[in-house]
Amino acid sequence: MPHSSIIESMTRPDFYPHRPQTVELVQTHISFVFIAGDYVYKVKKPVNFGFLDFTTLEKRKFYCEEELRLNKRLAPSIYLDVVPIAQDEQGRLTLDGAKKIVNYAVRMKKLPLDTMLKILLARGRADAKIMDAVAGKIARFHQEAETGGVIDEMGSIKTIRHNHEENFAQTEKYIDVTIPAYQYRFIKDYVEGFLSVNKQFLEKRVADHKIRDCHGDLHLEHICIADEIMVFDCIEFNERFRMSDVAAEAAFLTMDLDYNGYPAQARDFVSSYLKYSGDTDMNALLNFYRCYYAYVRGKVISFRLDQKEIPEADRAEITKTALKYFDLAYTYAARLEKPVLMLTAGLIGSGKSYQARHLAQRLGAEVIRTDVLRKELLRIAPAEKHHESFGQGIYAGDITRKTYEKAVELAAEKINQGKPVILDASFKSRSDRALAVDLAGSLGVPLYVIECVCPDNIVKARLEKRMLESDNPSDGRWEILQEQKKQYEEINEIPEGSYFKVDTSSQPEIFRRNMIRTVKMAELQNKE
Repeated sequence: MPHSSIIESMTRPDFYPHRPQTVELVQTHISFVFIAGDYVYKVKKPVNFGFLDFTTLEKRKFYCEEELRLNKRLAPSIYLDVVPIAQDEQGRLTLDGAKKIVNYAVRMKKLPLDTMLKILLARGRADAKIMDAVAGKIARFHQEAETGGVIDEMGSIKTIRHNHEENFAQTEKYIDVTIPAYQYRFIKDYVEGFLSVNKQFLEKRVADHKIRDCHGDLHLEHICIADEIMVFDCIEFNERFRMSDVAAEAAFLTMDLDYNGYPAQARDFVSSYLKYSGDTDMNALLNFYRCYYAYVRGKVISFRLDQKEIPEADRAEITKTALKYFDLAYTYAARLEKPVLMLTAGLIGSGKSYQARHLAQRLGAEVIRTDVLRKELLRIAPAEKHHESFGQGIYAGDITRKTYEKAVELAAEKINQGKPVILDASFKSRSDRALAVDLAGSLGVPLYVIECVCPDNIVKARLEKRMLESDNPSDGRWEILQEQKKQYEEINEIPEGSYFKVDTSSQPEIFRRNMIRTVKMAELQNKE
């Protein structure tokens, strides 16, 4: 049955017994969704993507019935029945099942758009209370969902590795199209490393019955906050994608919250889910599964580029969206699970704060910036300018020492909370650097020193630009650079493997990629 015949017939209001005023068609890569008044009819496309196969009428009927059965678990009042689509003697399509059946549709009640979680979030109406209610619903569902037997097998290392290998195989053709080559390689290496060092932990998850017949596609557009919370449109077409660790399901939703710009609600959801489930072990798995699902989203969206009928303007938007998902997957893969202490070092204008900020975004690290801390200690507004002579006023030696001591003290607090920290400062003297070295040693965390250098002409341009920025807390100026150079003590006390030097005028993003790889792979190796 050609797509055009389905679309032509099912977009006509008179096709339906209840005669809706209008019919709206929404297409996905696997379905036609017809919104016909108060009802929705979902028809599966006759496609085969390897991970799903709807190519025969029998398969489409089976998966329609599965969709109905499985979704009644979390949205029983919404999923109504499976209806046959038939063809009469004149070749016209009808919902009269007595004719020659050519397809099937899942019939559902239409949910009010303004009650969708994604809409509520956009309107600022999804607070911690709502996220708590969603977490409670999902936690209870997970506790009641089926487990054991075939379901347990879906939590095995073999299955998890297969899922990832399938991802990598299916996305090779999108390298440097929707996923940069360096991200593809890094994520692949991260997954292999993670699975190697967490084999026993993942086996324990199976033994603890944490592998369940879940929803499988738990994102914002599938959650409705009405008189009751309804979660719909679960994955029916592949058990491997639905049967998983409950941590994977929680990770999926928090990934979607992060992607859409709601990290606070993601944290609220996790906090409440842990409260209801008591599953504290899942914290060690969240970033791994967030990476997986962000990657899957990037992959699935990339598949749309294979459809020749997609207009060029739409292809550009599809590419942009897929790139964003893959970039998020890379960020999750890079995110550190254990604390480290990193510090920048270098002259004013060498790009320390820029490098610290961008590394922190990928590694999930807290940045302590001495430019800001110094003024906080003196109760000065961060953007208030103090153009003192070198080593004078608020930059006098005793104030600088107190600032560094406070920065190290704050770093210790955050490290003891399990967080990685970047100390963003000049660290021009060995005595200042010794404070950080001693802290890392006493707390038993890895130490990394990143020295930033830059040609004077570029530093001068940066400092002149910075002077015009009213919100920049730095007071660095060209005229004090030469004085700082005289006092800057060469870094030769940091062991090889912990010390890195970057010219921030020449492709510093390549340095950050390499730095991220060094730190993350070291974390995985240290876990072995």
